Formats: sequence, structure tokens, C-alpha cells
Amino acid sequence: MRRLLALRQEQKLTTRHVRLMAQSLEVTERTVWRWLAAAERDESAAEEPGARAQSRDRFTVTPEARRLLALWKGNVAAVHRELTARAARQSPPATPPPSLPTLHRAIRRDLTPGERAGLAGGERAARKHDVFLARPRGWRNQVWEADHVQVPVLVDVDGKPRRPWITWFTDCATNAIAGVAVTPVHPSRESVLAGLRSAVLREDPYGPFGGLPEKVRVDRGKDFLSRTVTAAFDLLDVTVEDLPAYTPHLKGSVEGLNRAVESMFLAALPGYARQPRPGKRASRPKDEVLLGFEDFTARLLAWTLWWNTEHQPASLRGKTPLEAWQDDPTPLRDVPASDLWTFTLEDAGTRTLTTRGIRFRKRDYVGPWMTGQAGIRVRVRFMPHHDHRIEVYHAATDRYLGPADLADQATEEQVRAVRRARAARSRRLKKDLEASQCERYAAATRAEPPRRLGALTGAQADAELAQSAGTSLSQLALPDAIPLAAPPADWRTPASLAALTMPAHPVPLPSGRDPAPVAPGGPDGRAARTTTDDEDGDAS
Repeated sequence: MRRLLALRQEQKLTTRHVRLMAQSLEVTERTVWRWLAAAERDESAAEEPGARAQSRDRFTVTPEARRLLALWKGNVAAVHRELTARAARQSPPATPPPSLPTLHRAIRRDLTPGERAGLAGGERAARKHDVFLARPRGWRNQVWEADHVQVPVLVDVDGKPRRPWITWFTDCATNAIAGVAVTPVHPSRESVLAGLRSAVLREDPYGPFGGLPEKVRVDRGKDFLSRTVTAAFDLLDVTVEDLPAYTPHLKGSVEGLNRAVESMFLAALPGYARQPRPGKRASRPKDEVLLGFEDFTARLLAWTLWWNTEHQPASLRGKTPLEAWQDDPTPLRDVPASDLWTFTLEDAGTRTLTTRGIRFRKRDYVGPWMTGQAGIRVRVRFMPHHDHRIEVYHAATDRYLGPADLADQATEEQVRAVRRARAARSRRLKKDLEASQCERYAAATRAEPPRRLGALTGAQADAELAQSAGTSLSQLALPDAIPLAAPPADWRTPASLAALTMPAHPVPLPSGRDPAPVAPGGPDGRAARTTTDDEDGDAS
């Protein structure tokens, strides 16, 4: 536009110039002539051709409007109603509120798409409009990323439908899944250690991926930052980078894997139940047969193998993760399987091996190698939550002695019976609590206080209170079962408290004289005192 103005001032502007400008901007020639006329009147209009002239009284989004947008979750109509109501309550009348179309235009003009999304849906919604930089790809085993993810697939676990959890370890340079562990229920530090062993080992059946990484990124998960896992990483000389909370973009490799596994594998499995909208339950066919946990784990491991050996991510430019791994000449740091097993066990301290075995957590553990070893000091290491076996090492030399199994371990039938009894007791207790705490209220058709339903007679209330009196610990307490010791004789103790104390032992006075005997009423001046030879007999 500035070039057209210069040509017009030099009297060299032709229709051909205007037609070329209109074609390049994809507007009509009439529009360009109108823009040119506006630029002649105001040179600032040449900066933004076609922009509306800014008026001093034009409405702009105020801090009050931003707060109302956040309060009403981005509902502009609700914000307009609120502004209109506030203006009507002001006295004297203030500036009239903007119309609804004006408010819409101001919000679109003054707020970015990210700000509008953030005011409506929070920080996570605003982050979708941000621009993120890509990290350099680096080399293999330079950085790993680890994460837990609960799969949206119902799996049969001991007769109950459950959603398993997957623990990933991915290599950022090659997009390879170095290690994976599947847990039927909530994962723990045991899941992290199992996944770490499968990621580090390069022996069969774990494949060529593995070795020790230089760094592992985690997202403040308590399992990844537990004392046992942190100690294992320290022993393996691996740096743990604890990322800030709510920053999934800082570990994009494993987050991308979480999204890919659902769309590429999990969505086709029976029992797929994607989390629905809040307030709605996931629906699935009633006659659908769920996969067993073993079958699901086998299919997941097969998909992991396909991902590593056949899948070609766009970031690898036509290569599979296996080809990218093999083309990388970076040397690998391997750890023997026996040492890795030792490093990923939790240390429970030292014990003395007795004739009954090793006492650990109030239970005895025995092993065939213990014959003739009673009396030595050993160190106990164990896998978290694996209570059936411990690993024993010599306390002085740290030499591995052997495993020890739980003595007098219950049979599988006994364990199942105990679990059934516990489940029945939990159901019965839950039912009793729901029945006792269930309260009903009357439906209201006008503004009134809530009315609780359910009437009791006086006899019923007395009977229920008498029944609960025997179970209240505060009522069963006997604070006066053991009387308190008597206070010193020179204290002025009220008679009501002195009667509740034990008889006091005579305390010798500093002068060596025996104190005058005190009546049971205590030294409060109200009880009778025995007379001495110095007192006259009229006291009686």
C-alpha cells in the first residue's frame, strides 16, 4: 500500500498496478481503491490495509471481563448477562455494557486462541495452542523416558474385569521400546524395577535393545522416585531427571507411545472401554468375552516386537527402531544379569541365621543351603511385594548365599479361602455401613431448608443408643481406675479433688519436725484439725 501511495504522489499510478495488487491479495479492485483512499487520509491505515479505524470509545476486554470469562468457563453470553446486571445495579448509572456481538468481537480481537482456551478449559487446554521446540535426537541410550499408563481395556484377572497398567522405558534417539512391564492392578516400585531389568538386559528374550542409559526422565511419580528405585539408579550410575508437574511435553517420546498404543493396538481388543465423558459409564456388550491377563500380556509383547522391528515412525525417516539402533555406533554399557538382579533388590539390613532360618517381618524363611550355617550374619534383600522369597547374602563379604522361601507357606486353596472370607466380610461391612448412613431428604419444589426423612420413636432411639453405648471407646474408658498420687501437703487442693487421690506418703520437712496430721478432707481449712499441747482445750 505504501508503494501505491508513492506511485500516486509521483502521478505514475495506473489501473494495472491496482489490478496486480488486487490479484495478489485476492480482493477486488474496488477494495484496493478504497484502501488507497483511506491511506491518503491517514498514513497509519497503510500499515494494516482493511483494518477498522480504532475509536477511542471502542470496547476492549477489561480485567473484570477476563475474570468473568474464567468464572463462566468461556461462556460469552453468561459474561454479557453478568456485565448487564452489574451495570443495572450501579448508581449513578455507569457506562452501558457492550452488546453481545461487540463483546464477541472484542474477545476474538484482544485474546489469543490460547488465552480463550485457557479461560474456558484451564492450563491443559491452553497448552494445546502453544508452540514447542523439538529436542535434538542424540544417540542411543543417551536419554530414556519412563512412565506408567493405565490401558482402557478390561482384562479378566482372577475372574474380575480390571484395567491393567503398563510401565514403559523408551529410548528417545531411536523410538525403541527398551523395556515393558504389565501389572494387573496399580503399579508400584516392583513394576519399575521389573521394567528396568527388561530394559537393561540384552539377552533373550529381551532383544538387542538395552544397556545402561546416561539419563532417565520421569514425571514426579512416587514409584520412580522411591528409595529403592533411586538406590538402584545410583548403583547403576544412571542420572534421574525429575520433570516438573503437568509438563507432558517434556517427555514427548513416551507420551507419544501412550497415544499410539491405544489407537494402533488397544482399540481393536475385546473389552476396549475408552473413558467416556464425566458422569457417564463405559458401555460394552454384555456377552463380550474378555481376554485373560496372560493372553493380553502376550499380545502386548507381540505388538511391542512389531513396533521395534517393523514400524517406521515418521521421525526416523523410513527406518525402523531396530535399524536406527543398529546404525548407531555408540558403545553400550552392559551389566551382568546376576549383578543387575542384586542392584534392583531392596535392602532389608542384616540378620542372624538361626536354627529356625531367617526371621524377616515376623516370619521365618528357610533354604536348603542353610544346613550347618546357623549363627552367621547375613544380609537380606528382597523384591518389593514378593513376600514368598528373599535373597540372602553374606554380611561381611556380600557373597550371594542363595534364596530363602517362606516356611509353612499356605496352600493355594487356603489362600483362596482366606480371600473369599475377606471379600465377604468387606461386602457385609460395606452393606451395613451404607444401610446405617443412608439418609433421605424430601424433594423440594420451593426454596426451603432440607427436610430429612425417616422417623423414630423415643423407645427406638433409646434402644439404639443403649446398643451403641457398649461399643464407644470413649464411654468404655475408665479414667479413675487408678487414682492419682496425692499432691504435696503444702498445696491447697480442693476437697473434691483430694478425695480422688491415693493416700500421700509422709514427706519429711526440712526442719526435721513431723507435720501435723491432716484430715481426709485435705488442707483446705474446712476439715477439723487435731489439737496440740500448745493449743488451748477450748478448741473442742
